[in-house]
Amino acid sequence: MNPTGSDIILDRMMSLHPKIIDLTLDRVWRLLAALDHPERALPPVVHIAGTNGKGSTQAMIRAGLEGAGKRVHAYTSPHLVRFHERIRLAGELIEEDALSEILDECVRANNGEGITYFEITTVAALLAFARTPADFTLLEVGLGGRLDATNVIDTPALTIITPVSIDHQQYLGDTLEEIAGEKAGILKRGVPCVVGRQQETALDVIEARAARLGVPLLAHGQHWQVWEERGRLVYQDETGLLDLPLPNLIGAHQVDNAGMAIAALRALGMDEEACEAAVTNATWPARMQRLTKGPLVKAADRAELWLDGGHNPAAGDALIEALSRLPDRPLHLICGMLNTKDVTGYLRPLAAQAQSLHAVSIPGSAATLSADETADAGTSVGIPSSIAASLGDAVQDITKAAPNARILICGSLYLAGEVLRENG
Repeated sequence: MNPTGSDIILDRMMSLHPKIIDLTLDRVWRLLAALDHPERALPPVVHIAGTNGKGSTQAMIRAGLEGAGKRVHAYTSPHLVRFHERIRLAGELIEEDALSEILDECVRANNGEGITYFEITTVAALLAFARTPADFTLLEVGLGGRLDATNVIDTPALTIITPVSIDHQQYLGDTLEEIAGEKAGILKRGVPCVVGRQQETALDVIEARAARLGVPLLAHGQHWQVWEERGRLVYQDETGLLDLPLPNLIGAHQVDNAGMAIAALRALGMDEEACEAAVTNATWPARMQRLTKGPLVKAADRAELWLDGGHNPAAGDALIEALSRLPDRPLHLICGMLNTKDVTGYLRPLAAQAQSLHAVSIPGSAATLSADETADAGTSVGIPSSIAASLGDAVQDITKAAPNARILICGSLYLAGEVLRENG
């Protein structure tokens, strides 16, 4: 793929700060002020933090709002194939000319000052949102919450905290309580917050901060419940019960994510039709995504090819449950992970089903865990493991030995992006 104008500008942005991640809001506030505070001119904002389920929950909320005829901005990260995926303007991915123009404007306004890639691109998204009419803005936190570049909205319409678990310890803290405190940093005085299923220690932290700020909580298990019954999704809160189809995103964790999305939609005044659109219309790449065409699928022949970008122990648990819903087939993994992740904790739940693991390095990623280390982790949890030079080699090796395999490529959104690029 030849570089576009936005690709060239984005490459330059990588050099504006020596660190990829440096959590503070000072640089973001400075640039927003230089651009006349676009964050103050956004359509009503729904701000979403948490460890797992942010993207899927956002996708369901967007599907629900759009099903109700609303125009919706959405910001998410990271992207899988092209940066444009991060910025959705009133329902459509930002176009190349508009992206190049908005990035260039932010570079000029920044005037050579230090700022991270995520910070300046987040400001660019906010600027684009402020200039395009819409009914709602969905903002997904990049990392943490309290000091994340998205945490600049004084009075959002609603906040959401999805399940909190251990991840990104080098930035957010080593304990669940510390990490929950960072996620709870998005709470704003008097603004309602939908809280997903939480471990008790995380919920205690969220509730304590909410009490200090006078935040009305809409918490799973207290103010709303969601469950699966006879192949349907049942949601209940103080205003009544909804009987809906199961989400088209697979897994029990997606039922929970749907619950958060429905709670959010109800808090925003949406009706049952919007809630049904949330579960039936949402799509979210690299979350238990079945690949059905492209060169990797052709190489797999009769084998099924699936893709998932989850990358922490909680994601491993969710993945094995989702796999259990599919018809029986021998499961073989192709796994690549970043060196900041708990690879053993992620793979341990998958060991119950996986018959083999082919470890790969993530192409183009300086932070990739080596294929040797991933294979060693697989072996340590009882999965017969080997290394592969490429995704294509791994697929061919598996299908040669197990023509009817279910092949799951997993371990990282960055690997998922590479898969989608390679598979066309």
